[in-house]
Amino acid sequence: MTSKAFSIPDKILSEVSKVVIGKEDTKELLLVSLMSGGHLLIEGLAGTAKTTLARVFAQAIGGEFKRIQFTPDMLPTDVTGFYMYLPDGNSRFVPGPVFANILLADELNRATPRTQAALVEAMQENQVSIEGITHPLPLPSMVIASQIPYGGAGTYPLTEVQVDRFLLRAWSGYPTEEEEKQVITNIDSIEERKVEPVTEPQELLELRQLVKNIYLSEKVRDYIISLVTHVRQNPDVLESPSPRASIALYKASRALALLRQRDFVIPDDVKRLFLPALEHRVRIKPEAEMEDVMPRDILEKTLSEVPVPKEP
Repeated sequence: MTSKAFSIPDKILSEVSKVVIGKEDTKELLLVSLMSGGHLLIEGLAGTAKTTLARVFAQAIGGEFKRIQFTPDMLPTDVTGFYMYLPDGNSRFVPGPVFANILLADELNRATPRTQAALVEAMQENQVSIEGITHPLPLPSMVIASQIPYGGAGTYPLTEVQVDRFLLRAWSGYPTEEEEKQVITNIDSIEERKVEPVTEPQELLELRQLVKNIYLSEKVRDYIISLVTHVRQNPDVLESPSPRASIALYKASRALALLRQRDFVIPDDVKRLFLPALEHRVRIKPEAEMEDVMPRDILEKTLSEVPVPKEP
């Protein structure tokens, strides 16, 4: 593994941290998602720097950044683009904001399920099909979606198909007192600070290839399967995670290992990403919800009950 492979994530993190104070967990999950070729769902309250973090992240990787502010009256073509028919009988394709390296889908759950679905093909296949014509997206392509906490006014629950396309889920909460003090003290310089690109899209594509070379042993692979199977067997689970959950853990664990400057995965990598990879994929039975059982409770119980392999 080359030193360059280890240095690129560090450079991105350092550049992003010039503007965004704190949120180390979310920054790590952003990098893991990017390096794995996946997408990140950020749930959190307004004013917690979700948009700023996504914008600065895109600037640091040297990619094109676009943002969609989702509303209930949006149409799928507002996301993907459309064909404009001209008076001479010809047509011209007008690309939508999905054609970007980093797309921030802000407050995605304010859009109707029909509009949400416009992102599914883009997230799964890095392309969109409009009027029977397929248009490839620029690579790397990553969606960072934010959503208002579940049950907020004027929101539509994300569909199972949509949720399953997100590799990981992060929570964006309020800063600590010390972090907020740093923000207030340095706000003038933070707002004026310019983020410089420290890499380029081609280097990121090469980094993704390096992630695929990270070694993950049979024991760790079996540990991933055991964790997901244990969740599926829990009697309080209404809708259990699909095989995409296992795939997400597999891919993300390799990226995290590289991020931590290792060329092999250890069980602690899997444990670190277990909640971010599965919490948004688990639905609880109504009777269990009445007993205040939450997906996090089931996942934490799973981690405590499934034996951890002693060697990677």
